[in-house]
Amino acid sequence: MTTKDVLLQLRTKHGMSQDDLAAKVFVTRQAVSRWENGDTVPNTETLKLLSGTFNVSINTLLGSPRKLICQCCGMPLEDEIIGRDADGSLNESYCKWCYADGNYTYSNMDELIDVCVQNMAGGDFTEEQAREYMKQTLPTLDYWKHFDELSDGGKFEALKRQLIDEVNDLEISGMPKLDRLNGLVGSFVNLDYPLPGGGSARFLDDQTTYLGNQLEVDGGRCFGVIANEGFILVGAYDAGGANPELLVYKKRGW
Repeated sequence: MTTKDVLLQLRTKHGMSQDDLAAKVFVTRQAVSRWENGDTVPNTETLKLLSGTFNVSINTLLGSPRKLICQCCGMPLEDEIIGRDADGSLNESYCKWCYADGNYTYSNMDELIDVCVQNMAGGDFTEEQAREYMKQTLPTLDYWKHFDELSDGGKFEALKRQLIDEVNDLEISGMPKLDRLNGLVGSFVNLDYPLPGGGSARFLDDQTTYLGNQLEVDGGRCFGVIANEGFILVGAYDAGGANPELLVYKKRGW
């Protein structure tokens, strides 16, 4: 698809008139008309506004001329899994698992390889093949090539370590010690927990990236940990998230 086709499709999908779209990105209706006729293409700043308006990448707006991959883990990027800068805008260099709200969630390559191997092994790769592939691929990606420039000096790792200590200090019966927190997207871990007084509730935002991990114990029961700067949540559940039980939900600092 070309830019004119993409813009027309997105505007129609969102139920906007040309006047509506023009007002949102601070141009005239005639400018929108020229885009959709293929006479002109939005400039860089307007493309950023259109990206935010339609929640798609600039690459998508331009007809997907590039194949985007996460420059931290190598995952192919679609609009739904692109990470976001601190101002909420899409960052087309990273996935939600590796980059969230302006923070890089991994500073240890071996730790990231372990996480990736868990998700890759058992499909087209054996565990050994997946590990070797990631060892060869990660050093070629921009994040790891420029790690010293992009690193925050260990501040985010310090937050992860503090969260791990706080979770372990809860001393939840039967739960193994937590030793690692990974990036987890809310939509994948947002379980519907039953409440003591009846009813149920979800505590996460599907679009937000949190820190978390799953700890398995004998018998198939799992403990799930989700945390960020503001809260800690610990739940227990069976395979596939069945029979969830909320164990802890606390605001940090309380």
